[in-house]
Amino acid sequence: MKYPTFVALFALCLLAGCDQPSQHLATQLENPVADAPYRTGEEIPAVAYLQHNETYNAESVIPPQCYTKTDGVNNPCYACHQTDKSDVNKPNQMFDGHLQGSYDFSDLGTKNHWKNLFIDRTELVRNISDEQILEWINQDNYSEFIAKQQNNADWQGEITPIQNLAYPNKAFDDLGFAKDGSGWVAFNYKPFPSTFWPTNGSTGDVMIRLPEAFRTSQGVYNQDVYIANLSLVEIALKGLDGVSTPLIDEQHIGLDLNNDGLLSKISYLNKQNRYLGDADDTLAYQLYPEGTEFLHTVRYIGVDKEGQIYNAPRMKEVRYMKKHRFKSKAALAASYYREAKEKSFEQLPQTLYIGDSGVNNTFGWLINGYIENEQGQLRPQHKQELAFCNGCHKTVGSTYDQTFSFARKVTGKKGWGYINLKSMQDVPNKGQQQGEFLTYMQRVGGGDEFRQNQEMLKRWFQKDGHVDKQKVAQAKSLYELITPSAERALALNKAYLTIVKEQSYIFGRDATLVKAQNVLQHIDESQQPLQPEHRYVWDMQLDWSKP
Repeated sequence: MKYPTFVALFALCLLAGCDQPSQHLATQLENPVADAPYRTGEEIPAVAYLQHNETYNAESVIPPQCYTKTDGVNNPCYACHQTDKSDVNKPNQMFDGHLQGSYDFSDLGTKNHWKNLFIDRTELVRNISDEQILEWINQDNYSEFIAKQQNNADWQGEITPIQNLAYPNKAFDDLGFAKDGSGWVAFNYKPFPSTFWPTNGSTGDVMIRLPEAFRTSQGVYNQDVYIANLSLVEIALKGLDGVSTPLIDEQHIGLDLNNDGLLSKISYLNKQNRYLGDADDTLAYQLYPEGTEFLHTVRYIGVDKEGQIYNAPRMKEVRYMKKHRFKSKAALAASYYREAKEKSFEQLPQTLYIGDSGVNNTFGWLINGYIENEQGQLRPQHKQELAFCNGCHKTVGSTYDQTFSFARKVTGKKGWGYINLKSMQDVPNKGQQQGEFLTYMQRVGGGDEFRQNQEMLKRWFQKDGHVDKQKVAQAKSLYELITPSAERALALNKAYLTIVKEQSYIFGRDATLVKAQNVLQHIDESQQPLQPEHRYVWDMQLDWSKP
């Protein structure tokens, strides 16, 4: 097994401030922290940067997708960057539609540091058999991780156990409530285009949990109260007048919620001024109440004996967010202004690290993440790996209160329950007529941001490069649209496993099979800007009233 030269690591250790670099590095070479191979031509592997706390990419908030070649007409940027000022009440003041295809980066950011995009992994995966990868992805690495956290007296971060989370059918009931009484609730949502499509590398799910006061009445757990408050969060975030709900017994709440003069069982909840039960917070437009938590697992692509795709037990990552502080629209506006001011003075993005609790995005949220070590066990992410999270959960124009998934939940009663791609169709976005994923493929020119998913191109595109609109519109479900073949799923799993063995996440987490062709390695003034007619305004909320 090869390791970087002693001279290269010696110099790196001096930069990192080692007292006795030659003795220290001799130990590292003999017993490296992560016994990861590195490819010929790489002077320093990713693990060396982490071992010596040497910053590799100070612009890691720029995700890999931002380096996609647009050629003036292909626009994956619109999904994140928006300038819709028609809603004067919305708290998100990041009007960043001008960033679509503009490559408006700092001098440091003009270099694409996501070098894993440019690796052909054909040879690296050749010796991984289908049997080996299936055995790997079908192992539960979450339960052991939680037990380790619970038994670690020094751990100061959050602990988020959900019994049987590796096996969702055991973990959640039909409404998505965790069977272990932990208060976590899974919901059915449309995956964000297109990084979170299974065909592009991963499966996943999201769970929400409201603070205890939102789950209790007079100190006692009350599921009617909890269902009502979850529905009120949906009403607040989406700006609705009301939603359908699982059956709620008004007698258990003690309030006439539908104002009919009776305490009865209802299946539709009108907007209220305040949350119910022991909670007393006021509903805030497009904002979650303080204490709201999200748990997001990013998983390998499961393949069963019939070749069907599902969420595998093994998790690539476990991601966590908690709204530790409520910020009003005015307070958020000040935070957006501060960010804009720092950028105007050409300051590099700052990430506020808070030890075991992860990072503070300065917009009211704590963000933490866990990722596989070389043996496949989940571990806390290094601060350089965590900085990547701020790229999406800080200042992005399309988000709702710095989040994505809950605004994309199937509205009302049908949206409570574990994610099920077979239950959803390609509905349009708010104010649109055509299916969202069809629109996305038209605007992007492919089935992924990089336009290199050959299987999607063959399935849904014509020989002239245009989307086959009729074929896409006739897809029976999202499952048919965005899940890969069993062959591709296994190949993507194998490709990602090589990244795990390298521990090279700071070089990129996208499990590309071959070298990316439509991605820039360096930005210069020769890049063609997007033509005006290929810039778009959209709302990532969905119109679930349409098939």
